[in-house]
Amino acid sequence: MNYISTRGNGGVTTAAGAIKKGLASDGGLYMPEKLPELKKGEIAELAKMSYPERAAAILSKFLTDYTYEELLDDCTEAYSEQRFPGGAAPVAALGEKMRILELWHGPTAAFKDMALQIMPRLFVRALKKTGEDKTALILVATSGDTGKAALEGYKDVDGVKIAVFYPVDGVSRVQMLQMATQEGGNVDVFAVKGNFDDAQNGVKKIFSDPEMIKTLNDNGYFFSSANSINWGRLAPQIVYYISAYCDLVAEEDIAEGDVVDVCVPTGNFGNIFAAYIAKQMGLPIGKLVCASNKNNILTDFLRTGVYDRNRVFHTTMSPSMDILISSNLERLLYLVAGSEETAKYMNELQTKGVYKVSDEVMAKIQKDFCGYYCDEENTSETIKNIYTSYNYLADTHSSVAISSAKQYLADEKNAAKRIIIASTASPYKFASSVYEALKAEKAPEGTAALDALSELTGVEVTAPLAGLDKKTVRFSRVIEKDDMPAVAIEIVKGK
Repeated sequence: MNYISTRGNGGVTTAAGAIKKGLASDGGLYMPEKLPELKKGEIAELAKMSYPERAAAILSKFLTDYTYEELLDDCTEAYSEQRFPGGAAPVAALGEKMRILELWHGPTAAFKDMALQIMPRLFVRALKKTGEDKTALILVATSGDTGKAALEGYKDVDGVKIAVFYPVDGVSRVQMLQMATQEGGNVDVFAVKGNFDDAQNGVKKIFSDPEMIKTLNDNGYFFSSANSINWGRLAPQIVYYISAYCDLVAEEDIAEGDVVDVCVPTGNFGNIFAAYIAKQMGLPIGKLVCASNKNNILTDFLRTGVYDRNRVFHTTMSPSMDILISSNLERLLYLVAGSEETAKYMNELQTKGVYKVSDEVMAKIQKDFCGYYCDEENTSETIKNIYTSYNYLADTHSSVAISSAKQYLADEKNAAKRIIIASTASPYKFASSVYEALKAEKAPEGTAALDALSELTGVEVTAPLAGLDKKTVRFSRVIEKDDMPAVAIEIVKGK
């Protein structure tokens, strides 16, 4: 299977080539030339397998220059009991219709682990398969969770250096400490004065700057990415939607062939796009419910066809969704509109900050997607109501999704028998907000909020977050967004 750019002028490459490069040369994102299909009876076969076996089977459909044995070895190691105690992606029931897909049982307590425990293994193999002898400099812009998961996945990996940039006031205290205390000899972390979009735009500009590329090449480096713009990060996300469906079939909660809806708290659009790909492969998914917080740019787009980033940016209690440029939406546009129109839309977004898709394109998108959002007050209310009603402790992002799913179920008379809701983070990553939603009073300062929330609910602090305040802070540098290129050069030159 070969890979091409969403903008049509990035050439053709293999899966290993796409994973190594991250971004296509024309600025587009890599996509398979053709999406594979689930064979008749394959769900029943997958339902009998472990998560690593399912992952290897699905990934082998996309990464055809990797052997099945290589993928199974990597998946078995990535999704081991040691890294994901109790299982990689368990499903919990929340009432009659809602099923919670818990994606945060990995080493950093966020759903990004599901991709970023396997991706470094795929990346190292990609370097070997493509004969690459230079060192990869991976630059990551993060709204909180990707940064830590990428740092943890790539720490001390041979042939790789990684630098993470996060908005200085745009992550939770726990997220900041997770990154600032990161171990590893090949890692760097920087706080950026600005929001996530400033950090993300900074990384994209560095990637596309010919002088920067030449400087790296002259010093024995090349750029790559660990964000979901990299296919090696997105492909593993397809697996857990197929796996969740298999689990519901195995538990006889649904019958094979039953349609389910899916709701995903959405920022960069990669997670929900992975579910869309699963649907295109033949997984029986009805509607894909895109859940947004107060930064409801995607909700507006899915309802109007207008994508307008020229709007007020809100810092919320669900910071991983505080995004106004959802990069992976480009992949959806490519599939429904083609590369020529996609390139036009992306150029308009870059030059004007806004684009409007055609009525034909919008009709295709609305056939599969709908958008809902949840403001700050409703997020807090949902946290409290879900805990009171079901004794279930949800984080801020998952609560946005639960609220949106409930809105969808109230509106949609033809909703599926079950709706799978992606739960993307441990409630302890956002302990202060969860505590305040439940207690209606100010949470204790800093990491003391974790112990206070545990005492209040009787739910143990998620293991990777326990004792975070006792770790040594290694990274505390705050930079201007315009200084990001200079910082990258410092890393390359060893300053």
